[in-house]
Amino acid sequence: MDVMDRLLDALQALQGLPAYALLLGALLSSGFGLPVNEDLLLVAAAALTLRGVMEPLPLVATAWVGILAADTLVFHWGRRFGAPLLRHRAAARVLPPQRLLALQVRVQRWGPACLALVRFAPGLRTALLFAAGSLRLRYRDLWLWDGGAALVEIPLLVWAVRAVGGNWQLLADAALRWRGVLLPLLALLLAVVLLTLWWRRRRARGRA
Repeated sequence: MDVMDRLLDALQALQGLPAYALLLGALLSSGFGLPVNEDLLLVAAAALTLRGVMEPLPLVATAWVGILAADTLVFHWGRRFGAPLLRHRAAARVLPPQRLLALQVRVQRWGPACLALVRFAPGLRTALLFAAGSLRLRYRDLWLWDGGAALVEIPLLVWAVRAVGGNWQLLADAALRWRGVLLPLLALLLAVVLLTLWWRRRRARGRA
């Protein structure tokens, strides 16, 4: 039984505050390299709201704090250590220097807005966060874009699971299968909205 299976079994065996604490701890641990599938963990936690083990709003708040804290940790490792960290053999296996360079080029091309895509790119999430941190993007950009995307993704996931009820496992399979197409479109829409708001705010300041 791997780490993820043990987490899911433990989560389903708990009730109330201990369940929230385990969820928060598991999400935080992913920032230290624990192999946690955030999406599967959130779907399982959302399913527990159907049994009264958790409540939707506290779940959303707990998940948002845990995810943003974990992402901030990875981002911080990138800012603090950057490419020199990848000289170590173990780190280079996770993120080869050549891949880091390619991701840095993407981040430079798209700017801070690329951090909104982190939520919808499971295979690139950690690498993108590390690359963005190594380019010394601001923490507030991470919290704005990544945190904003998480505020869209997490409630949608929780209430989608609640909407399908007992068929939540089918939703989990579908989400994992189609997120590579649907969720990037959602991320693009979120980026457009945030950019529009930022541009309007900038123009308003210019007129003042």
